[in-house]
Amino acid sequence: MKRKHLIGLLSIFIMVVLSACSNSSSGESSASGDEDYDSMTITFSHNQPTDSPEHKGAEKFKEIVEEKTDGKVTVELYPSLQLGSLREQVEGTQLGEIDITMQPTAVISPFVDNIKAVDLPYLWPADKDQMYEVLDSEVGDELLGTLDEGGFKGLGFWPGGYKLFTTNDKEIHQPSDFEGVTMRTMESPVLLAQYQEWGGNPIPVPYAELYNSLQQGVVDGQENPLQTIYLNNYHEVQNTIIESYHGTMTYALISNKAWYEGLPASVQEAIVEAEEEAKNAAREALESTEEEYREKIKAEGVNYYELTPKEIEVFREASIPVHEENYNTDEQKELLQKIYDKIDEVQE
Repeated sequence: MKRKHLIGLLSIFIMVVLSACSNSSSGESSASGDEDYDSMTITFSHNQPTDSPEHKGAEKFKEIVEEKTDGKVTVELYPSLQLGSLREQVEGTQLGEIDITMQPTAVISPFVDNIKAVDLPYLWPADKDQMYEVLDSEVGDELLGTLDEGGFKGLGFWPGGYKLFTTNDKEIHQPSDFEGVTMRTMESPVLLAQYQEWGGNPIPVPYAELYNSLQQGVVDGQENPLQTIYLNNYHEVQNTIIESYHGTMTYALISNKAWYEGLPASVQEAIVEAEEEAKNAAREALESTEEEYREKIKAEGVNYYELTPKEIEVFREASIPVHEENYNTDEQKELLQKIYDKIDEVQE
């Protein structure tokens, strides 16, 4: 009986060891991307044309994801507003109709209020590398984490460049110069408050209607980065451009949260790795083209003016109330202070 009892215990021990080994092997398989899952297609939408830095980043994202999943995952890109307006693409992602979208944080802010910190005027240093360092830091991750509240998974911050003011026959040197000027903005509480604080008259206009609105005089001016101005030919219908460094067109790459969390671990890993490489590719593409766009715009006879450091400081002081009045809950004040502190740190 003792012999049979020992044999039985030995058998149980062997089964436990084998089970543990199996579980360990399964974990290693998951980490290396060998799970057994069906082929899938990821929809990735954005607003910019196919020759934009943003789309170059999207193409890199597609390349890396498909490579890392051995072709089991296909990424279908939908640039140039193919899947609707900016707001519609955010809504589609929230509802799970779009898997991943790249949208300006200003467009996402009506869905998740805390993300609007990114668009506070004169928040960011004029050195883009310092700005990237803050966005890629722990406080940047905390900002991305606020997107959970809207049912989104924040994957990373992508570049669009510093925004400039464009007008017709109106040079801007100080906030009071906006008095009586109708400026188009995105549908963002912070951007509306920004121009109201400076004395302007902000009006939200859909991105797809902006060129015609400028051409027909529905609005007097608008704000966008150099590459957006050039690629959309806004300089054809605006004869004055002011390089102001008042804010950035920062994009957030977001996915539907439930969709992302339901993906196999190896696909999530591929997305995370692809996002990092693609974001850097977009930043490099922007860096290599901005000066080219600036010179081409100047060559076409546009009045191009850059604010002086003294003028920027006047704008910065005038923008403090926008920060205080529009990012004012206890949670927001704490997060904003972390951003201020990180900016100070990278500027030391």
